[in-house]
Amino acid sequence: MVLADDHPVLREGMRNLLEQQRDIKVIGEAGNGHEAVAAVRALKPDIVLMDVVMPRLNGIEATKQIKRTNPTTAVLILSAYDDDRYVLGLLDAGAAGYLLKNATGREVIQAIRSVHAGEAVLHPAVAARLLARAGRSTPRPMPLDGEEPLTGRELEVLQLAAKGHSNKEIASELVLSVPTVKAHLVNIFNKLGVGSRTEAVLYGLRMGWVVLEEEP
Repeated sequence: MVLADDHPVLREGMRNLLEQQRDIKVIGEAGNGHEAVAAVRALKPDIVLMDVVMPRLNGIEATKQIKRTNPTTAVLILSAYDDDRYVLGLLDAGAAGYLLKNATGREVIQAIRSVHAGEAVLHPAVAARLLARAGRSTPRPMPLDGEEPLTGRELEVLQLAAKGHSNKEIASELVLSVPTVKAHLVNIFNKLGVGSRTEAVLYGLRMGWVVLEEEP
C-alpha cells in the first residue's frame, strides 16, 4: 500500500504501525496529491491511505486521478472532516472508505484489511444515506456492451452489499461460504473496473441494478 499525507511525522508513525502487521506492506509514500498520483501509477498498490488536505493537489482531486489511471486501486480516506457533503464528494470521486483521524491504530489496520477483503468502511447507516444520495444525483453510465455484465448470483451479492451486509452475513443469507462471497466480490470488482465494495455498490445504484430498500 501507499501512504499519502503531507506530515512526515504522521507518515512515519503510520508506516511503523503498519509494518508490524505481517499481512500489510507499505511500498511507497507521498507528501502531496501529485506525488500520490505518481506513486500509484508507478507502484500499482492495492490500497492508498489518503489524507484530504494536502498541498499542490488535494485528496479529492488525487483520488479522481488515481481512479482514472488505476481503477482497481482502493483509496481509503483518513480525514479530520466528517460532514455528509464532504464524505459524499469523496465517495463520488471513487473513495473506497472513510475514516476520521481520531481513529485508533487498531481501527485503521482493521479498515485496511476490510477494504482488501471487499468489506465496507463506512457505518452502514451512513453508507446507505450517502450512497442513496449519490445514486440519485449522478447520471447513470451506459451498460457494458449493452448488457448487465454481472451474473444473477453476483447481482444478489451486490444487492446484499448495498444493504450494508457483511461478507459473513451475505454468506449466511445466500448459503455460501465466506471465501465464495469474497470470490464473487472480486469478480464484481474486476468486471466493473472498481477497487472496492463502495464503488461497486455505487455503480450498481447508478445503473439501477440494486436498490437500498425493497419495493412495496
